[in-house]
Amino acid sequence: MNAHTQVLTIAGPAGAIDLSVDLPQAAPRGLALVAHPHPLFGGTKDNKVAQTLARCFVQLGYATVRPNFRGVGDSAGVHDNGVGEQDDLLAVIAWMREQTAWSPDAATLPLALGGFSFGSFVTTHVAKRLADAGTPAQRLALVGTAASRWQVADVPADTIVIHGEQDETVPLQSVFDWARPQELPVIVIPGADHFFHRKLHLIKQLVVNAWDR
Repeated sequence: MNAHTQVLTIAGPAGAIDLSVDLPQAAPRGLALVAHPHPLFGGTKDNKVAQTLARCFVQLGYATVRPNFRGVGDSAGVHDNGVGEQDDLLAVIAWMREQTAWSPDAATLPLALGGFSFGSFVTTHVAKRLADAGTPAQRLALVGTAASRWQVADVPADTIVIHGEQDETVPLQSVFDWARPQELPVIVIPGADHFFHRKLHLIKQLVVNAWDR
């Protein structure tokens, strides 16, 4: 993402997990994990929306990690339709909580979760598993939520949901249908497609401005 991005691999349930780490200039106020779009359609941790979410969290003061899903880059394993990918993200979170070089309080820092497209689907289920285990995430930021393609889990009421008005991959109506029973607001960016071409700055602006409200 920038000259200070660290790229490394860690051990995961299916073998190596390839990830990028970006740290804020000051001691982190929390940890953040960002999940990328569908790996079978070219999605990687270096996707521009995933990088934009990472920049949001770094600006907000979070030590931020973007892993590659199974079979992408140097990550081992094969695509598992979002099931094994949940286990991988939980393994990354456990590893993040061991990084006392980032902060002596890494084990107890708040955890933020971000996801784009397929990554949003995986992220919602990871958030549910964390909450069920009594260790809920602090807050979620979801972009291009893949509600028309996968069974996206319900999310906390303060989740930031951003979608493009002209999303051709995940119709806006499907996101409304997912959000409506939860009484969950959806932020719509006029004119934006699924990949938010020329609209990335608006994602960053919206997440950063809304995060601490």
